[in-house]
Amino acid sequence: MNSTVPHAAASLIDPPTDVPTNPPGGSPIVPVKSPSTDPAEGPRAPAAPRPREAPHLGVGRAGEDLIAGLLQRSGWEVLHRNWRPVRAPGAPRGELDIVAERHGRVTVFEVKTRSGGDFGHPAEAVGADKLRRLHVLARAWARENSAAVPSVDVVAVHWPRGCSPRVEHVGSVGWL
Repeated sequence: MNSTVPHAAASLIDPPTDVPTNPPGGSPIVPVKSPSTDPAEGPRAPAAPRPREAPHLGVGRAGEDLIAGLLQRSGWEVLHRNWRPVRAPGAPRGELDIVAERHGRVTVFEVKTRSGGDFGHPAEAVGADKLRRLHVLARAWARENSAAVPSVDVVAVHWPRGCSPRVEHVGSVGWL
């Protein structure tokens, strides 16, 4: 799997110890295997969309699968995938991509995956409104699970067709 992970991510998604030196003016690079069809060997290429599913949804699902696997290999316990609050009057709408815990710290990971550059950097899809909704959902998750409110992190996955994925942990993000 091929990842680009800034130092801020090192505490969350621990990279392998064989990290090459940083390119001039660039982010640290964490080498990983190329996409594989064997789950034991690394990430799979983005899946073909399900019937009647928009093509970009298969890419998004593959990005979430990739990050869930990276988190688990880094010692995180994935508590929930695509968590939605119980439907009730006044309950927030939406979903949390990944809720994971490590060393007593619970974090929501919002995963944004892009297969090309036509729509900008994946993390640009998390604007102020989306960030506010994520924090509202994180509080709802905490209420439903009798837990402390988790932090919210954004993870960008660049996964061009036929290439290895690059992962960038944008980090913990708040909102006012």
